[in-house]
Amino acid sequence: MEFSTWAAFFAASWAISLSPGAGAIAAMSSGLNHGFRRGYFTTFGLILGILTQILLVGAGLGALIATSSIGFALVKYLGVAYLVYLGVQQWRAPATPMVAARSEGPQITRRQLVLRGWGINAVNPKGTVFLLAVVPQFLNLKGDLTQQYLVIAATLAFTDMVVMAGYTALAARVLSALRSSHHIKIMNRTFGTLFIAAGALLATFKRSA
Repeated sequence: MEFSTWAAFFAASWAISLSPGAGAIAAMSSGLNHGFRRGYFTTFGLILGILTQILLVGAGLGALIATSSIGFALVKYLGVAYLVYLGVQQWRAPATPMVAARSEGPQITRRQLVLRGWGINAVNPKGTVFLLAVVPQFLNLKGDLTQQYLVIAATLAFTDMVVMAGYTALAARVLSALRSSHHIKIMNRTFGTLFIAAGALLATFKRSA
């Protein structure tokens, strides 16, 4: 991949990472509920989900999902169900101020946070279709595609690590200022609603988009 091509993709990657979506909601939700150090593990999962999507696209499975009505619908509604599930879980989360939560011990493991983030990005046909539409524009089909996909994966992973760190830190800072259980409950339900809304939007997504 030529430097000018990579530079263009690098700029596009920032726009991709900064755009609000289920990943940003998940990062802020984790920062809100677990603070920055623990909550940031969700970002590792989100990145693994992106890498999974790139692997599927590179292997040709992404095109199969995008063109098969049954495959597309299956993946889409798995993603919808998962986002709605996360929303319900967020709604039902205990309204415990961070100071009290730390004294009681972690409510969720780092591994669970990673798996949650992976599920959000891996089971998302919007990501598959997006990568199928965008990535080929930056590929040199006469060159080594494996190396180019590795560069693309590393670039997206880097920008997502930086952007999601910002989202997580922002939510963690808000959390540190919240001492009232009532305020915690409002924030939990706000993010729960955002997860459900993201699921509803995903349900309306079509292959032709």
